[in-house]
Amino acid sequence: MSAATISSPRGALVSRRIGWTAAAVIALLLAVLLSLAVGARQIAPGEVFDALLHGGTSDAAEVVRSMRVPRTLVGLMVGAALAIAGTVMQGITRNPIADPGVLGISQGAAAGVVLAIAIAGVHTLTGYVWFAFVGAGIASVAVYAVAASGRGGASPVKLALAGAAVNALLIAVIQGMLTTDAATLDEFRFWQVGSIAGRDAEMAGQIWPFLVVGTVLALSVARGLDALALGEDVAKGLGHKVGTVRIVGGIGATVLTGVGVSAAGPIAFVGLAVPHIARALVGSNHRWVLPMAALLGPVMLLVSDVIGRVAFPPSEVPAGVMTALLGVPFLIVLVRRKAVSA
Repeated sequence: MSAATISSPRGALVSRRIGWTAAAVIALLLAVLLSLAVGARQIAPGEVFDALLHGGTSDAAEVVRSMRVPRTLVGLMVGAALAIAGTVMQGITRNPIADPGVLGISQGAAAGVVLAIAIAGVHTLTGYVWFAFVGAGIASVAVYAVAASGRGGASPVKLALAGAAVNALLIAVIQGMLTTDAATLDEFRFWQVGSIAGRDAEMAGQIWPFLVVGTVLALSVARGLDALALGEDVAKGLGHKVGTVRIVGGIGATVLTGVGVSAAGPIAFVGLAVPHIARALVGSNHRWVLPMAALLGPVMLLVSDVIGRVAFPPSEVPAGVMTALLGVPFLIVLVRRKAVSA
C-alpha cells in the first residue's frame, strides 16, 4: 500500500476541518455585520463601514459606534466564553449534557448579583460584573471541594452530583431572598433573562482580560481532554495528569463562565449546543473543537440577538430567550442522529 493511500484519509480530514473553520469565520463576519446593521433602525452596510472606517458624523454612524459596536463586542466575547466553557466542561466531566450551569457556576453568578442588589446596593450592569464573577468562582470551588472529598476524588459522577447539590442550594437561597424583597426581584429579573442589550464599552473593557486568561487555560488542556475522553486509565497511561487537567480546565471554564454570565446573564444553550455542533463539524480533537466553538458561540448569540431585535418590533426579545428557541432544534437533530447511528 502506498504512502499516499495511507495518508489520504488524514489529508481529507484536515481539509474538511480547514473548510469548516473557514466557513465558521465567514459566518462570524456576517453575524457581526448583521449585529451592526439590523435593529429598530436599519442601517445599510455601506453606512456601517463608513462609520467604522471613516468616522462619519451622521445619526446612523453615531448609533453604530455608540450602541451597536459595544453590544456586538460583548456578544462576541460572551458567545465565545460560554461555548469554550461548555466544551471544556463536557470534556472534564465526560458528560455530553454538561454546560456552564452543570457545576452550579451560573447560579453562583446569579447569587452574586442578588447580593449586589439587595445588600451592596449596586444597581448598574458594570457593577454586577464583579459580584457575579466572585459568585461564580465561589460556587465552582465549593463544588470541587465537595466532589474531591471522600474516596475516588473528583470523579465525573461526583462532580455532577456535587454540582446538582450546590445548584439546588443556590436556587433556594436566591428564591428565598427574592420572595422577601420585591424591589430586588424587580431589578434582578431583567438581568436573569439573559441579554446583551444596553452593554457598553466599559463592560467590554472589564471582561476581555478574563476572557483571554480563561481561553489560554482551556487551550492548554486540549490534549489532556482528548486523552481523558478515552478514560482515566488510558489518559494516565499516556502520561497525562488527570487531576491537573481537571483543575486547570475547571479553572478556565469557571473564569469563562464568570465572564459570560456576569456580562450577559444566564444565556441558555450556547454552552450546551455549540460544543456538539463543533464536534459534528471537525471531529473530537479538542485542538480543533475549541477554536470552532469559539467561532460558533458568537455566531449563535449574535444571530439570536439580531432575530430578537426584529421579531416583535418595536420591542426586543432578549437574546437568552432566542438562544433557547434556536438551540432546542439543534439538540433534537443531534439526538436523532445519535439514535440512528447507535
